[in-house]
Amino acid sequence: MIDQLEAIFHRFKNLEEQLSDPEVITNPDRFTKVNKEYGKLKPVADTYLEYQDLTDNLRTAESMRKDPDPEMREMAQLEYEELRAAKEDLDERVKIMLVPKDPEDERDIIMEIRSGTGGDEAAIFAGDLFDMYKRYVDTQGWKVEVIDENEGTAGGYSKLVFEVHGDDVYSSLKFESGVHRVQRVPRTESQGRVHTSAATVAVLAKVEEEDININKADLKIDTFRASGAGGQHVNKTESAIRITHLPTGIVSESQDGRSQHKNKEIAMAQLYRRIKDAQDSAAASEIASARKSLVGSGDRSEKIRTYNYPQNRVTDHRINLTLHSLDKIVAGNLEPIIEGLQVAENAEKMKEGI
Repeated sequence: MIDQLEAIFHRFKNLEEQLSDPEVITNPDRFTKVNKEYGKLKPVADTYLEYQDLTDNLRTAESMRKDPDPEMREMAQLEYEELRAAKEDLDERVKIMLVPKDPEDERDIIMEIRSGTGGDEAAIFAGDLFDMYKRYVDTQGWKVEVIDENEGTAGGYSKLVFEVHGDDVYSSLKFESGVHRVQRVPRTESQGRVHTSAATVAVLAKVEEEDININKADLKIDTFRASGAGGQHVNKTESAIRITHLPTGIVSESQDGRSQHKNKEIAMAQLYRRIKDAQDSAAASEIASARKSLVGSGDRSEKIRTYNYPQNRVTDHRINLTLHSLDKIVAGNLEPIIEGLQVAENAEKMKEGI
């Protein structure tokens, strides 16, 4: 553990030197990259210095416990016990700090919300989920960009696709994939009975073109007429896009966007994601299965959370977390749930020795 801390500290000092190097300063892209890594390593570097200082003080107190003066020995013993307790706390902090991060955590995301069982109420609930996420995104200083939306007949959405841009977005919102269930009296209910409805959420880390080594000559791009619900543009122009990656046979298509350009952008993003998933799956499958056993696979058939309005209660079933503050949660205060899931994931990683 100390060796890891020391290695990170040396890397931090190297980055510090680079930030004053004229060659780095005059190269905006390189400076931004170095500065970003420097900022991420600073808390670990500060902890290393704290650890070194605490260890030195503990060593001094231990030697003073052998002082011939009884009063000095007593004082040294008290200080030693305080420092030892502080070191135990710091050891736990360091263990958590050194847990490897998901390499996707820093990425932006594409989120899709669809109404599930429950008719109009499910679509209204899908809209409520979007409002909840949007409020949370605002508190983080991130940005939302709606890609596609199909409104419900009584409000809300039958389907909504949007991107979230910011720092470490995926690390916070990756646990939202799955079925969200709501229990409340619908607006359309005249008898005042509580109904149960659901919406599904899917979260994908956004993969950029530079992350995947793709030769454009290996892509076959076809256009076709969109079909199904989606507005006046459907069936009138060849706005839908299908992209095939010839070496792997991986296919991606989109017909939900409002233009051929937007559909191509969506299809390319999906293609990058699928190719990267294929490249990563073999190496990551064993680790992923252990981790997802705790926080869920993100499969749409899996119920992850229940929002009970009459009792002002929200329950995340994966970690058995129940909070009687639903009003605050839907207002965008998702931190208690997100932090609980992150702690659970870290604990699982530490248990598995990942």
